[in-house]
Amino acid sequence: MALSERYAGATLSSVLAHRAADAAEAPFLVHDGQTTSYGEVDSQAEALAASLAGFGIDAGDRVALVLPPCLEFVVGLFAVARLGAVVVPLSPDLTQAELQYGLRHSECVAAITIETYGGVDFLQRFETLMSTLPELQYLVTVGEEDLWYDDRIFQFEDLLSAGIGRNFAGPDDAGDPDAPFALVYTAGTTGKPKGVGLSHRNLVYAAAGTADVLGLAPGDRVVGLTALNHAFALGPGILGCLASGAALVLTDADDAGLILDTVEALGVTVLYGIPTLFVRSMREQEARPRNLSSLRIGLVAGAPVPDGLVARVEAELCPTLLSAYSLTETASVLALTRPGDAPSVRQATVGRPLPGTRVRVLEEGDALPVESVGDLAVEGPGLMAGGYYRQPRDTRDRLDTDGFFRTGDLGMVDEDGNLHLVGRREEVIIRTGFNVYPREVEDRLRSHPAVDEVAVVGVPDAVLGEAICACVVPVEGAIVDESDLRSWCRETLADGKVPDRVRLLDRFPRSASGQVRRVELVRWLRETVDSSPPGSSQAP
Repeated sequence: MALSERYAGATLSSVLAHRAADAAEAPFLVHDGQTTSYGEVDSQAEALAASLAGFGIDAGDRVALVLPPCLEFVVGLFAVARLGAVVVPLSPDLTQAELQYGLRHSECVAAITIETYGGVDFLQRFETLMSTLPELQYLVTVGEEDLWYDDRIFQFEDLLSAGIGRNFAGPDDAGDPDAPFALVYTAGTTGKPKGVGLSHRNLVYAAAGTADVLGLAPGDRVVGLTALNHAFALGPGILGCLASGAALVLTDADDAGLILDTVEALGVTVLYGIPTLFVRSMREQEARPRNLSSLRIGLVAGAPVPDGLVARVEAELCPTLLSAYSLTETASVLALTRPGDAPSVRQATVGRPLPGTRVRVLEEGDALPVESVGDLAVEGPGLMAGGYYRQPRDTRDRLDTDGFFRTGDLGMVDEDGNLHLVGRREEVIIRTGFNVYPREVEDRLRSHPAVDEVAVVGVPDAVLGEAICACVVPVEGAIVDESDLRSWCRETLADGKVPDRVRLLDRFPRSASGQVRRVELVRWLRETVDSSPPGSSQAP
């Protein structure tokens, strides 16, 4: 039986309870040389839930997780599930202002965080935040410091110890698969992040369906190249392993070298993440080859997949790489290629929707025929049950009357049902009246040996309407100029698609999930030519 069928209508707590009863000693998490079993995670989550319930935290309350990849994140996740509460995963890489926005907007009553991370004192940060956020009543910290002077702050380990043996049953409605479970914030690349309300059903459906396609099973070891607060990590990562009985290896998502060392040392079988980190992993492998023979499959999503990436990864890292279409609003993956697909399908599409998910291609609300490019709209069991939290107008603006969600992406479905992504509707550049899709130009520039990263945007121009501007981060040590890159584009692109301007940058401004903040690039390009762009020390 497929995992998606076995766990249809299940909650996260019930899936974990099933795993703990079926294979209590099987490994669930591997972190810092320590292996934690399904049974141990289940018992620790129950103990933490019992202690949190003692604070009065109840069904529907929001609890933030502000943690790097670690055991405590996963235990906290399932403790919140036991309570019937709503988890709010927030990146520890957020600035204080960004963190304050997330906590205030979500109305969190408690947070679980780490004492220090990345040079930041989170105890000090949260003490400041708690003085300005009246809803935030309790803080749980991972670390050694004893804060006896503040009766609102507790150590994670102390709460585990206090909750052991209390046989916490949870609220009566904790078994409702349609109850809200997670409030996951979008990247906020074009404005303030939105809180996406996801139910147990949403998350279990997407995770189990993805695990089915990947063929996840007990004995697999999975490592992810993405932060745990991202929907892509919750789906194929934590919950995909939970549904299948596989083990998840937690490591620093930004260190490609460490990830490859981990693959070699632990015999990792499955690798997933965003395209940028696959590119970095290939560079690491080229610089210092590792034995990656244990890898059997990879999954890439979260950003457009550059031309040629799938073929390169399959030649250099793992034998099969699947591409997925993943949105926070659909609880992560909604479509992906299959292992048996032809190479041309795996290299040029994001495959077919998960069973039960429907995709429409629209133009001004009307359905378009096969092979036509238009606005993508999706509907299915993974689609956000709670809409955008506290933003009913935004929710109404994106949902059709028949329940389809307008993604903002442009794409087309071919005759075999495979989905091709073209770009974002809002990113299309209209130059002299013709549409230019940034991704096509970006793919050409990425193929230049001196180009590390690229983002193509449109900027207002009195003559052209919009000019094509390519922002490029060169490979370290490479020497390249605007003329070289424009000539490179002319070899394969029509004149109307060749960048009118090229700007060389040190790095791109990024959201907490790693996506390029294109709106900041456009703002800088419009405002000045002489000063340095956001996130860069190098003027063009």
